[in-house]
Amino acid sequence: MASTLDLTPRASARGVGSNADTTPPVYAYTAAGSAFERATRPDYFGWIEHVRAAAGCTRPIRLAGQLLTVDQATGRVVEQRHTDAMPDAAIYTACGNRRATVCPSCAHTYQRDAYQLLRAGLIGGKGIPDTVAQHPAVFPTFTAPSFGSVHVRAVRKHTCRNRKRCDCRPDPCHARRADDPTAGRCPHGRPAVCWARHEPGDAILGQPLCLDCYDHDHQVVWNLYSGELWHRTKQAAERHLAKLARRRGIPRVEIVTATGRTRTVPPVRLSHGKAAEFQARGAVHFHALVRLDGVDPDDPAAVVPPPAGFTVTDLVDALRHAAAQVAFATPGHPDQPHGWPIAWGEQLDIRPISLTGDGEVTDSMVAGYLAKYATKSTEVTGHRSVRLTADTIGDHADPDGDHTARLIDACWRIGRPTGTPVPLSERPRDPRPRPGFVPRWECPDCGTHTRYAACPVCVAQRQSALDTETASKPPATNPYARLRRWAHMLGFGGHFLTKARRYSVTFQLLRDTRQTYRRRDDQDHEHPGGQLVDEHHDDTTLIVGTLTFAGVGWHTTGDALLANTAAAMARERQAAGREELAHELSSTPAGIAPAA
Repeated sequence: MASTLDLTPRASARGVGSNADTTPPVYAYTAAGSAFERATRPDYFGWIEHVRAAAGCTRPIRLAGQLLTVDQATGRVVEQRHTDAMPDAAIYTACGNRRATVCPSCAHTYQRDAYQLLRAGLIGGKGIPDTVAQHPAVFPTFTAPSFGSVHVRAVRKHTCRNRKRCDCRPDPCHARRADDPTAGRCPHGRPAVCWARHEPGDAILGQPLCLDCYDHDHQVVWNLYSGELWHRTKQAAERHLAKLARRRGIPRVEIVTATGRTRTVPPVRLSHGKAAEFQARGAVHFHALVRLDGVDPDDPAAVVPPPAGFTVTDLVDALRHAAAQVAFATPGHPDQPHGWPIAWGEQLDIRPISLTGDGEVTDSMVAGYLAKYATKSTEVTGHRSVRLTADTIGDHADPDGDHTARLIDACWRIGRPTGTPVPLSERPRDPRPRPGFVPRWECPDCGTHTRYAACPVCVAQRQSALDTETASKPPATNPYARLRRWAHMLGFGGHFLTKARRYSVTFQLLRDTRQTYRRRDDQDHEHPGGQLVDEHHDDTTLIVGTLTFAGVGWHTTGDALLANTAAAMARERQAAGREELAHELSSTPAGIAPAA
């Protein structure tokens, strides 16, 4: 460690003012030099402790303002702190981005939380009863239909042990026999066959054999409505299970709603955790963890086992029936008056989940699999960008460009405004009274005669009641307008990780638990034995912050280098500690360990 003494005499010293540096040294303009300059400051260790909460973040958020510690009983301010007295005059907080390409550190934390959230829905814990381990559960994968022929890596029979590192010899991409009428060339004169045996990392995988034959419009619309398709599929599966329960003589369950009304519901319901993944062709498909639950008439929010007799086979049949049955057409569009058909593809894979660890698909495996894909986005397609605007769309969209450029162009073109206002000279004349007036009527409450739709005398009393009602959402004039908003996501505007309300805990609960654990751990290190010298206890005081946005990112590249290095060393120590603990317990550490 370099000395923390001043490298040059102080300018206030007598006779040495000409020797003091007034500008940063030359070496401070490089990353290593800037890090060295920061590390030689007297407050370096205080700065490292100050930025520890966001040390591993790529682009932390800086906040400025003051923090007030208020006594909840009396309302008295017992402590006041301002960021001007803190290092860098700001508070650093992690960006919290889930995408690994944007911030690997925050994405790693999100991935570990997602793993715990998904796995708790299968084995229990963290507030979920352990009895969920006895519920039937499956791991289905729903794919998109075909929008045109693309280059694929086809393996008829796998002989490898690990599909992620498959080294099997693939079959030809799109082989055709000589007498096959589809062989030869497409209507645009391009070859309709491909005899290549593609390797897993081939850049051409997912690219159409003919860009002009591929239906880019249908694919982006399917991405837009894929969330609705999943919602209807789950409803259809629940209806299938309800009919099965009725045929088996299992009665419906009466429950009391929050409003006090009594209603009957089916005795079974589905709870799920779902992750979306982009394929190389730019279409999304869904991996889900689907669990079969029962209904408790005394506590409808409780998680209870399904009625006796329901097995994994019933759950698999219900999902297969729903995937084959559900299909709908989107609203009409000027480019497609009858809309586009929305349905699942033919490839549907449903595998039972084993909780004993000896099955083909285990709880840890699927939870880690879904948590990993929750941190990804469109990277597999080769496209990465932020939200596109009218100024930046030209850099990414091209109707005659490559596959991704045509998908973005389809989003922008289909999402255009479809209604054009009619000029005033061409609008028909309305013989009815002017808008806002109605035939003369008498108010039954006060007897006032008026032509207004609402009585002007009683409107004040009625307005107070109207203000408490939920505003009705006007119908969307253009259901495809969201395509422009999500053009950078190739039309998909849903969340990459979703779950049912009763499936598991929430991210907020996991973050609050981790924050409480770290605060207590810090207090134990500072005050061994649990004796806190701070007179203000967390249960009796409240911290109120008036913070404003001050910027994004580290001040210098050297600060980022030092902070990220400190965070990496801390992660290595945690990993070493987990491995030692697992070794002591004679167990193998999980691929994704719980966040401390």
